Amino acid sequence: MGLPFTVMPSRIEEICEGSLSPRELTEELAIRKVNRAITVFRGQNPPWICGADTVIFIDGEILGKPKDREEARNMLIRLRGREHGVVTAVALYNDRNKGIDCRSVTSGVTFASLSAREIEWYLDTGEWQGAAGSYRIQGLASCFIQEVRGSCSAIAGLPIREFYVMLRENGYPYGTVTVS
Repeated sequence: MGLPFTVMPSRIEEICEGSLSPRELTEELAIRKVNRAITVFRGQNPPWICGADTVIFIDGEILGKPKDREEARNMLIRLRGREHGVVTAVALYNDRNKGIDCRSVTSGVTFASLSAREIEWYLDTGEWQGAAGSYRIQGLASCFIQEVRGSCSAIAGLPIREFYVMLRENGYPYGTVTVS
């Protein structure tokens, strides 16, 4: 999108108590990430701060980041041959408005029927580590994706169209920023 940016890991606890829906959870986490960055940059007044979070869910259960290979295997077994949901929320802070705009996108992903051998091959890559639902659609797991309903960029972690619209609606100066 030609935007100047700096990446800053939020280092927030990505666990929420209570019975939040996948959408509510992702929005809460995205807002927490923005609030953390606002605290870190206090006094420096960055004009824009963006935070995003993605949650995978199936059968009403949220699948987080697996703690080990066995948990990753169990998640992939559960996902194979089925559709599951992916919710990504993006929160945007604009220093001029002093508010946070947060929106979420829900998409559906259908995995092909994976063999035990395919699952073990994927686990051997290590790509599942630190990934919600044990996979990264933008990586090797794309070999296993049979169908996508919704936004591919949201499934990968940032809904580009929605982010662009949020920036535009919040007064981002498109056409006045020089990209180097």
